[in-house]
Amino acid sequence: MQATRSPMVEAVTVTLNPAIDQTVVIANFTVGQVNRVEQVTSQPGGKGVNVAAALADYGHTVGVTGFLGRENDGAFAALFAQKGITDGFVRIDGLTRTGVKVSDPAQQQTTDINYPGQAPTPANLDTLSHRLGQFHTPWVVVSGSIPPGVPPTIYRDLVAMLIARGRQIVLDTSGDALRAALEAAPHIIKPNIHELEALVGASLMGQDAVVEAAHTLLSRGVQMVVVSMGKEGACFVTAGRVVVARPPDVTVQSTVGAGDAMVAGIVAGQLRGLPLTECARLATAFSLDRITHMGVGLSSLAHVNALMEQVTVDRGA
Repeated sequence: MQATRSPMVEAVTVTLNPAIDQTVVIANFTVGQVNRVEQVTSQPGGKGVNVAAALADYGHTVGVTGFLGRENDGAFAALFAQKGITDGFVRIDGLTRTGVKVSDPAQQQTTDINYPGQAPTPANLDTLSHRLGQFHTPWVVVSGSIPPGVPPTIYRDLVAMLIARGRQIVLDTSGDALRAALEAAPHIIKPNIHELEALVGASLMGQDAVVEAAHTLLSRGVQMVVVSMGKEGACFVTAGRVVVARPPDVTVQSTVGAGDAMVAGIVAGQLRGLPLTECARLATAFSLDRITHMGVGLSSLAHVNALMEQVTVDRGA
């Protein structure tokens, strides 16, 4: 249903540039060679959509907004209805983009081929701001790329507006959009190691370098920095604590959406008032669940809880 009467939810996700994700599974994918497809799936996606699906599966009330092309929004509407997610997306002219993800289970890597998406009009942007203001929620997740024609400062402006309204913000983006949004001091950011390296302009070799880089962001007003590091786990850094969550070995089906699942786990941990160590375990378990099955959202609560018990944590200073 459309968000028209100030819905109250535990979290809202903002996805300006969603996509219909077509995942093509090819073992030992090789550039410049003939590759044989083993499996193809197509599902509604985009970073905030993935976050919302996982949170809803874990039992939280969630709203979504951003921009959807009205000509092919059916798969998204069906997903939101199935998971009980409040639909506050702004429909715009044209088609929501398609993104192709080549998932290679043998090499445990994914190659993304991302289309640019539809350009919203100034009126669409105004509608988005109004739609966001209608939600009553403690947490807002702002994530993903920015569509064509929208300035990289859009996230900075949205974050500043939302913080002024008392919302707590999780930001998951990269490049110029991340640099600009840091000016508004979002509460939590979740770069991966490569995005953090690009942000600080240096190669980060080892945990100490990652923690030092995270502290430079804390000095700018961010309250928690979570750095995902693939098989090495994730580093959770606040002003007074450092926790590194180490995942167990699992069989990887696809890495698509692993970072989004981690963001959902972070928000779930905050909503449940978990201490940093347990929040790190939960967020890592969300991510592990995502990479061990195909589909949108979580496989089951039992699987997430079992994975959480297998995550080890190193407590730093």
